[in-house]
Amino acid sequence: MADTRRRVKLYMLNEDRQWDDRGTGHVSSAYVERLKGMALLVRSETDGSILLESKIHPDTAYQKQQETLIVWSESDNYDLALSFQEKAGCDEIWEKICQVQGKDPSVDITQEVVDESEDERFDDMPDAMPPIELPPCELSKLEEISELFNSVLPSPIRREKLAVCIENDGYIKKLIDLFHMCEDLENLEGLHHLYDIFKSIFLLNKNALFEIMFSDDTLFDIVGLLEYDPTLPQPAKHREYLKTKAKFKEVVPISNPELLIKIHQTYRVQYIQDVILPTPSVFEENMLSSLSSFIFFNKVEIVSMIQEDEKFLTTLFAQLTDDETDDNHRRDLILFLKEFCTFSQTLQLPSRESFFKTLSNLGVLSAIEIILGLDDVKMKSAAIDIFSYIVEFSPSMVREFILHETQNQDDDDLLINLVIEQMINDTDPELGGAMQLMGILRLLLDPENMLATANKTEKTEFLSFFYKHSMHVLTAPLFANTVDDVPSKDDYQTAQLLSLILELLSFCVEHHTYHIKNYIISKDLLRRVLVLLKSRHSFVALCALRFMRRIIGLKEDFYNRYILKGNLFKPIVEAFKANGDRYNLFNSAMIELFEFVKVEDVKSLCGHIVENYINELESVKYVQTFEALKKRYEQQQDRLKDRLNIDSQNALVRNNNRFRRDVRTLEEEEEMWFDQDEEVQDAETTSTVPDILKNKLDSDFDQLNKLLESKKVKEAAEVKDSPPKLLTKSSININIKTNSPVNSPIHSPGSPTSPGSPESPKSPGTTTPNSTSPGNCILPTPTPQSSPNNSPMVDKTNAVTKKPGLVGLVDYPDEDSDEEEETDPIAPSAKRARIGT
Repeated sequence: MADTRRRVKLYMLNEDRQWDDRGTGHVSSAYVERLKGMALLVRSETDGSILLESKIHPDTAYQKQQETLIVWSESDNYDLALSFQEKAGCDEIWEKICQVQGKDPSVDITQEVVDESEDERFDDMPDAMPPIELPPCELSKLEEISELFNSVLPSPIRREKLAVCIENDGYIKKLIDLFHMCEDLENLEGLHHLYDIFKSIFLLNKNALFEIMFSDDTLFDIVGLLEYDPTLPQPAKHREYLKTKAKFKEVVPISNPELLIKIHQTYRVQYIQDVILPTPSVFEENMLSSLSSFIFFNKVEIVSMIQEDEKFLTTLFAQLTDDETDDNHRRDLILFLKEFCTFSQTLQLPSRESFFKTLSNLGVLSAIEIILGLDDVKMKSAAIDIFSYIVEFSPSMVREFILHETQNQDDDDLLINLVIEQMINDTDPELGGAMQLMGILRLLLDPENMLATANKTEKTEFLSFFYKHSMHVLTAPLFANTVDDVPSKDDYQTAQLLSLILELLSFCVEHHTYHIKNYIISKDLLRRVLVLLKSRHSFVALCALRFMRRIIGLKEDFYNRYILKGNLFKPIVEAFKANGDRYNLFNSAMIELFEFVKVEDVKSLCGHIVENYINELESVKYVQTFEALKKRYEQQQDRLKDRLNIDSQNALVRNNNRFRRDVRTLEEEEEMWFDQDEEVQDAETTSTVPDILKNKLDSDFDQLNKLLESKKVKEAAEVKDSPPKLLTKSSININIKTNSPVNSPIHSPGSPTSPGSPESPKSPGTTTPNSTSPGNCILPTPTPQSSPNNSPMVDKTNAVTKKPGLVGLVDYPDEDSDEEEETDPIAPSAKRARIGT
């Protein structure tokens, strides 16, 4: 058999005889191997999961109602219904069911085939299952009829046969005629039998019989029959109530006669179910499921017909928002709209979405805004119920309206602020309306149901709006009541209101990280909330503590710094001490707060508590929380000290390594320098000499300069008695230039006996500014003893032996510039001894 899929809504009858929506999906009939037979399968249209898998049993009674509905009892425990979006889909699935059961698809009810044992079959139908024969509909047979009807109720097949017989023979009409006769004759016994007969007909649970009984010309007779309950001392007066006291108010004229009939029928059948019939506990469970289904689908039809009548709804909203409308008429209009929205809850999701969009386009939120601005309590209550239905279905639609109206209205007239004020000013001592409104506000402020698109983010826009325009309205009672260190008003109703506000603020702390954080800090909100710890109502103190716990639970440094800076654990500790040793919920909540700080190792809070309050808390010994908190803090301090010691030692080692160098490293560097000197004597070096070696050379040259200075002093003493000098200047400037990092210029006066200088056989008057001999630089220094009469062997002159690359310069006096330059071959001088060796 091929699968056929149709879009359906699955319903299940609950314990309160109400239909629960179990989801929307697509139905098919297919062979299921596990069930060994054909089954109805419904797969969810959202995630593809199986919503229903029901085997089509040959003995299950299926009912087709109102062309798009199939209802059946899955077992004795619950009933199911499939509501089809299209009639064609319903017809096709009905044909599959009838095909499996071997029934004619033209019938609206499939007869059951009960698989019973031989004994049961003999007991129930000893005459080989003969058809039920109804007794003649006469006054004398009423008792017999009542007994027959009661006897068939335990057997499903006999109930089915009886229902068919009643429908085919027009038996209900005949029984109603007997009712009129008995009532005219005041035959109370006959009326009691008729009550039992019709109670059994209700328990047959057949929709076809309900259609007959609840038709417009017989419904009041059925109500009259049910007035004569044998258990009542006097007959009830249900007909009188329905005709005289229960009046239908046609707030807007209804031009559709079919709609009028359906509204009257639904109200009266609902009255029968809720008022006339005994409580459900008297019956077997779900024995009246078809009656609930009848009412349920009647409501669906009513909503659909009203929604299709555009003129009706347009007129209704025009009168509702008109300033000239009378308050009594406006009250009737809003009450009708509330009932209309209540009926809409029976619609399938697509139909419900279309319904609320229609109301939105007609201005339902503007109408609610007007109603909330009035002083009529009844109208406000109805408007809040309507607003609740809209928010529950589509909070985004409400948020969009609120954001849009901000451009044209003051803060006081905004819809959301009117809702908050209604919550704050609820006159109910138990604040039932305020609790309902708090739930609505939570839905509007819940980021989980906020949409995000490519162009805008609903969460950002709406929360920014709310904290700017509405948050101060919500928190006004809290700030007004916590001006001092104790709550200024501590009555029960005020405490209830503050607890609702704190619950909503706790929700905001958990879900609005950025906006609520700025609000708490800027308004110092937590300090004000903690004042409520001193309330005499424990539930308010617990709400305040819960708010603090929610903040600490986020473990954000931003909040922790705020708590430390404001010393906001002080009210907590004071409240804990004031509670004493009482073992109550407040005590446990306090300890849990400190336990959280310890377990989560919130170091900043742990240190703050131990440093400031441990003396007041360590006496608490019935829990280990505070001892463990102190121990945790001490361990933390020890670790911190160890880390500081290690850091200081590491810093000291780094500093020593920066200025101290190994002696072996210096020796190796000197050896490398002198080895390089031996290898490249004839070439000027460009290698870099280490700084330490430069310092050593500088010190040696300084000693050499000091020695030359001492020689000069002695020479100056001798010159006084000697002949005139050949040169007018007695000082010779010696400049030593190098390409190496070692650059030690020496300026010293001439000396007759400079140590380490070779002999200079220069003729008098000659100057040698530079020596170009490789590897040598001989600097002749004129002395007082050098004259033309001197012997060829002259005194040794001052000379400096340099490394390769050093150039010696001798500056002679200006008057000697005309003397001849003479160069004599000079033997290489011996190398200067290594410094430091």
